[in-house]
Amino acid sequence: MTALPHRLTTDRAPQLGLIVLQSDETIELDFRRLLPEKAELLVSRIPSGAEVTPETLAAMEGDLARAASLFPQGVALASLGYACTSGAAQIGPETVSDHLRAVHPGAEPTNPVIALIAACRALGINRLAVLSPYIEPVSRKLFDRLDTAGIATPVFGSFEIADEARVARIDTASIIAAATTLAEQGGFDALFLSCTNLRTLDAIPALEAQTGLPVLSSNLVLAWHMAQLAGIDTSATAPGRLLSSSG
Repeated sequence: MTALPHRLTTDRAPQLGLIVLQSDETIELDFRRLLPEKAELLVSRIPSGAEVTPETLAAMEGDLARAASLFPQGVALASLGYACTSGAAQIGPETVSDHLRAVHPGAEPTNPVIALIAACRALGINRLAVLSPYIEPVSRKLFDRLDTAGIATPVFGSFEIADEARVARIDTASIIAAATTLAEQGGFDALFLSCTNLRTLDAIPALEAQTGLPVLSSNLVLAWHMAQLAGIDTSATAPGRLLSSSG
């Protein structure tokens, strides 16, 4: 065998870590569209229930540290996201951050709830209309977390689904139609399309054009916030008013 010389790179792009639910089929595809090519995205998975209930969501807390520990040894993650809106709301967004920080103390932790609050503050949003795929007991915890942050949720609609596998199958036309119905009620500053497994990206431009308001989604705000924490510019990776206005 001939020993050959080599060099190691010293100018790598920031690395972002994402903990994805076992049942999620959407967020990895969305993040490829939302993050610039130079961003290095590493993904780990966490066990999750086939049905979405407060109990199955809360159970994920016991696996957070294990999922966070499965990233490659020696990586220096700039930001680390837990990709579950309802799970973060149920467990507690700051509790989730504490678990992630314990494993990767050098990474800036976030999740869709923390990211949504940050996005609302960046855009001056105080009142949200929320479209969720899930049953009301699951969504209620999210509303409580937003209320604590000073963000009202006067308008709410749901597809009333408990089976996670169905969420990724909801088509764009259904999302646009449901969000349009909510928008007709008025009295809010922006629309929020909740759930990382809901395929929302193709609906956002049409809804923003139709309503004249910002339209946010779980994957949109999480990608934006992780990039912000890592010092990555997302202004060229639309869709959505949030990313295009953020350098």
